[in-house]
Amino acid sequence: MIIKRRSFLKAASCLPLSLTMPSIASTQVNFGAAKITTVSDGSNTLPAGLTFDTMPQNELEPILNEFSLSRDQLIRECNVTLVEMDNRKILFDVGAGVYFLEGMGFILDSLDQQGLTAEDITDVIFTHAHPDHIWGVLDDFDDLLFPNAVYHIGRIEWDYWWDPETVNKVDDRRRTTAVGAKTRFEALQDQIEFFDDGDEPIPGISALLTPGHTPGHMSFELADGSTSALITGDALNNHHVAFKRPHWLSGLDQHPEEAALTRKILLNRMSNEDIFIVGFHLPNGGIGRVVQTDDHYSFVNI
Repeated sequence: MIIKRRSFLKAASCLPLSLTMPSIASTQVNFGAAKITTVSDGSNTLPAGLTFDTMPQNELEPILNEFSLSRDQLIRECNVTLVEMDNRKILFDVGAGVYFLEGMGFILDSLDQQGLTAEDITDVIFTHAHPDHIWGVLDDFDDLLFPNAVYHIGRIEWDYWWDPETVNKVDDRRRTTAVGAKTRFEALQDQIEFFDDGDEPIPGISALLTPGHTPGHMSFELADGSTSALITGDALNNHHVAFKRPHWLSGLDQHPEEAALTRKILLNRMSNEDIFIVGFHLPNGGIGRVVQTDDHYSFVNI
């Protein structure tokens, strides 16, 4: 195996890789002529209050108990989606690299388990520009990690983070996010292609504007006859309250009311039409289906 400079430096600066790398699992489904695989960038740990503090606490308690959740912190998988179709190898988001939170930055190791290298990736499509989805686009030398890829992003999302006033408009805890997004955009600006709601950034993959988590958040639909798969990014960013109480507002969303409406629309459609869901922070690889029971929903892995 060729040792990439990023992997070498990372291994040299840490404890032995076998002691530091988390368990990497992938989930795979054949979807018509395409193959969908989730490859892990690791996991991130955030204060639970970022998700839960805005929610009705007395109603929240039974859900915390049902899913054995902590009130202190939430550990979430980070599942990068790999779609192989028509001689293309397409990544949806790239993870955080080593720049964001401990426990992330293992996308190259996960691709290696699939027999792939960074040079094999032909396209990268971003759902949005939060750190755990886009910061990993740069390697340790601030070069683009996937040198042969064409990069794609929704125009609304790009315009929002590219705007020099965004860093002044966001609240304090999102200022680093804004600066980091702009830095990555500057590295990408000569190699980026834009698309809008309803466009096909790549033939056979349709973009669906799913705003709220960020202003220009996009999901992506692949269709095979009467069956579809929807790559949802962070439009549904957990398997508990987002499904059980999609109308509750979350502090992780930049526009919480809009995000709640987006969740309800997506969950209703996916349960009614039996659409596969591929979620960045959903458990056990993040591929499954949405099941409705009375007034709430559940995520069920395939």
